[in-house]
Amino acid sequence: MREIYRNPMLYYLLIPALVGLWPLLVVAVYLPNANTACAAEQALCVEGQSRVMDILVIDPERPINIRGKDKSLPPTEFSYGAAVTQVANLCKIPSSNCKYTVGGFMTSGGKKRQDARVTLTNIQIRQAADFLWTLQSKYLTRLTCENVKLQKKKGMPDQWDVDFSFLYYY
Repeated sequence: MREIYRNPMLYYLLIPALVGLWPLLVVAVYLPNANTACAAEQALCVEGQSRVMDILVIDPERPINIRGKDKSLPPTEFSYGAAVTQVANLCKIPSSNCKYTVGGFMTSGGKKRQDARVTLTNIQIRQAADFLWTLQSKYLTRLTCENVKLQKKKGMPDQWDVDFSFLYYY
């Protein structure tokens, strides 16, 4: 059996056969898979663009400048109570599962800020993620989440208690 490995004729036939298989694999397997993946990504892009347009139709006042704070926008009146209640309703979180405490106004570094702690109980992890994403995207330029604490309920498959710490800069 070892003599077959020492025979150069094996390598003269095997290596060209393997090199010849590579283009066949590319044409038969890899290229169709790449085209399918490309078509799926293009469909996601079209869907994303339509959702962005829907958001702009529903809420045209939403700030477009996502990267930084837009100085041209007038300061909006902000209330943790109204913001948390509105976003919790959007995320289908019952008001009995949503509690918040608001701290006083503080000034540091010439900026006026207010902190708050929001506690969501007996919610699914997706609801918590939607709540955080919706709240931060709505008040993008001034609201920051400082801390998130997740605590899973024992014996429950997807029930969590979540604590958020927020800072809002005026």
